[in-house]
Amino acid sequence: MAMNVGGDADDEIIGTINTTPLVDVMLVLLIIFLITIPVVTTSVKVDLPKEKNLIRETKPENVIISVNAAGSIFLYDTPVKNSTDLVARMKTFAAKEPQPEVQIRGDAKSDFEAVGRVMYAVQRAGITKVGFITEPN
Repeated sequence: MAMNVGGDADDEIIGTINTTPLVDVMLVLLIIFLITIPVVTTSVKVDLPKEKNLIRETKPENVIISVNAAGSIFLYDTPVKNSTDLVARMKTFAAKEPQPEVQIRGDAKSDFEAVGRVMYAVQRAGITKVGFITEPN
């Protein structure tokens, strides 16, 4: 009863990684993704609305809040002291039926923080319709 316990000099150590199983798995995943992507993107048929970038007229009942480059807030043309003053003024507009749209005119050079404070104050007052006024191209 002879038994080979040790390694022979004929056995060679394989120094490379066998990438064939890895390539097989990657090809299977690629095929699965190629099959499922069209199903995901076109599963529900929806006719999206078309929009033309037209200059929109500001209605007289709209509330216009301006933020200048320094971050000062104006309701129409009158300066607003602070956020609590703006919330108090916005609550009077929020009580109207139908509720007017608040349009925010933010200066391009103003910080977003000032515009964010205006948006937060309008939200706290209960106004649901908010828009931004921009310059057309």
